[in-house]
Amino acid sequence: MARALVNLAVGTVVFFLLFLLSQSNPSTSPPRLLPPPHHGARPAMVLPLFPSSKNSSRTFLHSHRHLLRSDSHSSHPNARMRLYDDLLLNGYYTTRLWIGTPPQQFALIVDTGSTVTYVPCATCEQCGRHQDPKFQPDLSSTYQPVKCNLDCNCDSDRVQCIYERQYAEMSSSSGVLGEDIISFGNQSELVPQRAVFGCENEETGDLYSQHADGIMGLGRGDLSVVDQLVEKGVISDSFSLCYGGMDIGGGAMVLGGISAPSDMVFSYADPVRSPYYSIGLKEIHVAGKQLSLNPSVFDGKYGTVLDSGTTYAYLPEPAFLAFKEAILKELNGLKQIRGPDPNYSDICFSTASSDVSELSKTFPTVEMVFGHQQKLLLSPENYLFRHSKVHGAYCLGIFQNEKDPTTLLGGIIVRNTLVTYDREHSKIGFWKTNCSELWERLHITGALSPTPSSSGKGNSTESPTTTASDGSPHYDFPGKIQIGKIILDMSLSTNHSYLKPQINKLTEFIAKESDVNASQVHLLNFTSEGNSSLVRLAIVPSDSSTYIYKETARNIISRLAEHRVKLPDTFGNYQLVQWKVEPSTKQTWWGRNYMVVVMALIIIVVIGLSVYDGVWGMWRRKQQTVNSYKPVGAAAPEQELQPL
Repeated sequence: MARALVNLAVGTVVFFLLFLLSQSNPSTSPPRLLPPPHHGARPAMVLPLFPSSKNSSRTFLHSHRHLLRSDSHSSHPNARMRLYDDLLLNGYYTTRLWIGTPPQQFALIVDTGSTVTYVPCATCEQCGRHQDPKFQPDLSSTYQPVKCNLDCNCDSDRVQCIYERQYAEMSSSSGVLGEDIISFGNQSELVPQRAVFGCENEETGDLYSQHADGIMGLGRGDLSVVDQLVEKGVISDSFSLCYGGMDIGGGAMVLGGISAPSDMVFSYADPVRSPYYSIGLKEIHVAGKQLSLNPSVFDGKYGTVLDSGTTYAYLPEPAFLAFKEAILKELNGLKQIRGPDPNYSDICFSTASSDVSELSKTFPTVEMVFGHQQKLLLSPENYLFRHSKVHGAYCLGIFQNEKDPTTLLGGIIVRNTLVTYDREHSKIGFWKTNCSELWERLHITGALSPTPSSSGKGNSTESPTTTASDGSPHYDFPGKIQIGKIILDMSLSTNHSYLKPQINKLTEFIAKESDVNASQVHLLNFTSEGNSSLVRLAIVPSDSSTYIYKETARNIISRLAEHRVKLPDTFGNYQLVQWKVEPSTKQTWWGRNYMVVVMALIIIVVIGLSVYDGVWGMWRRKQQTVNSYKPVGAAAPEQELQPL
């Protein structure tokens, strides 16, 4: 009986082994996410993010990829760009542009008073030492010189177009015109575009000595970056600037239209009045009291010009004298001190506090009044600058414009103010805000809205998102899927050969921005596509988990799709081409170890049965060796006598 039990156990072990082997080699068909209709197979869901083509009937419905939108009926992508440096420390704000293939980086002063964008050329012998290396046309496979034509000034040999710009501070720039691909950074929805720019051969004055590489011209003119992009039809005819406050440098810039906040203050901007961005300033109030000035004082020569490339504000003589008198009257209790530079007669005051947030308790508010009584409130940081030598002292940042009747409003006036240059509707808007939190504040006020794309470029696709009740996009996953892998296809504007040595850094930054471990991000593929690179990444669960939470996956995908992932500028701008999720194939502890557990139990049973069989057999044999009881007189077998 025991031997039969052992045989049964062995047979059971063989049966389980054959069963487990059959289960360890499943079908290699792709993973299924949805119940297949009509018993058919459906692969893992793939959701491309390309906008629809013009000939396609499919369109983006409520896609949140376009974070800011135009007020116009035809929507366009925007170029969201960061601003760097500090207005008073550097005298300007800069942004980053990348020119050429592979891209060469430049720090350019954003200047609404200039109409051409230029960088130092490699051939320039009269250019200063700047932040970045000079532009090398020979290293760009997409660079083309602009040949002499009827619409440009030509060089002496009438071979190539040239440009020349002179500025009021007696600086100048001149060089040749070239055309190349310009990229706007990794926060930009706007893909790289071909544009004409200046390649400097000579610099003088401040342009020679400044740290920034060159100028990004945002004024009105055929060579302006804005005009060129509008002419191509890739952005709406608008752009916005937002400068940081007194203690916070940097800021933000948007090329293209945005939805104006409901409380934005507008002024009419006559495009014919002057070649600059002039606004209709009518009055100035100090501490709620209007200055006794004729409104025509602000309309002399070029009128009231808004110039982002100018640091301070400059008023015509009558307006400045009235403003100074009103300020001194309000601050007669403060001690007036000398300015930081003996070469200038600055008007400075000593205060007991150096906290910017406390300035409004000491200094009066100032209002600029435009047409229709639209009022722009200026806080003290909009007309004061810190004394560089006396702690707690401040100086007026508004000066007399010599004998020039033009009113010039520089960057100090619009610190912590979003300024929208709505050229399409001939108006300029002002909105007081914290520029370091611009994107979040725009979202709060409803200006951050999903819009369809009308660029007409790309393949026919379907939208990957649904829309929540509040208008925000929602990334859904089908059924009760447990996500085991997120596959991301990304396109980067950086050249393949340039990106290749830095590909590991890219995966590290993706992991950091996605709030996952670096070990969870795997590079699956890396190829070249023209002047761009295509990267396929996989994000897998951590070692301590069997799947990725849906909320985590939704957050990763939305951040990439909506350009909220901040990669280093060296990677250029990126686009999430498509993504897909696959169900979890990573098993639980029991799923991974159940075979071992079953085998261990079977072995224990076999060993137990074997021990039982051995003990039982020994007992039987022992019983057989014991003499059994014989009755008296019973016959006994003859025993052989053994020798002693």
